[in-house]
Amino acid sequence: MFGEKALDLVREFHRNEGTVLGPYSEDGVRQVLEEMQVLYEANQNDVVQIIQGDSSDQTSSSTTVQIRHESLQRNKRCLLAYFYNRILKIRNLRWEFGSVLPPDIKQNMSEKENAWFKTYNKSLANYMRSIGPGGLDLTQNLQPPQSFYIEVRCLEDKGEYEFEDGSVVLLKKNSLHYLPRSNCEHLIKQGLLEHVT
Repeated sequence: MFGEKALDLVREFHRNEGTVLGPYSEDGVRQVLEEMQVLYEANQNDVVQIIQGDSSDQTSSSTTVQIRHESLQRNKRCLLAYFYNRILKIRNLRWEFGSVLPPDIKQNMSEKENAWFKTYNKSLANYMRSIGPGGLDLTQNLQPPQSFYIEVRCLEDKGEYEFEDGSVVLLKKNSLHYLPRSNCEHLIKQGLLEHVT
């Protein structure tokens, strides 16, 4: 049945919607593209026969060509929906996790998605640097802060860590610190610190 593989891609994305980012279905995309190639070549052959007058029933052949063409369009729409929704999710991950994605998320991305992420990351960084004299990090403070300082627990041994303002903190596993929220948000998203409430 034409179009089932493409529809399976869309269904697979919706099944993984609750997760951070489901694995890229390289096999599914390849199968849909192969099906589209078969449909295109069959249509091309039938159109040539219709033009040359070799087809015994031109009305039936024209209908078959139209049905295949609609199947091609449906496959294309499903592929575009799959790619578009994955890119939206990857864009949102940049705002959630920062410029460095966790390895388990990166391994679920295709090469082209990784390249797109790098380009988007670079464009966003250039834009943030262009705002004002010292730049502005738009990815911080996505939620209004309750206080300027928060208590955090270090989850890994990192040794001395220097923040943007020049202050240095010794980050040892399970150590507690009372630090400015702006210094901690990206480290929390990366899993180095956890906010103690």
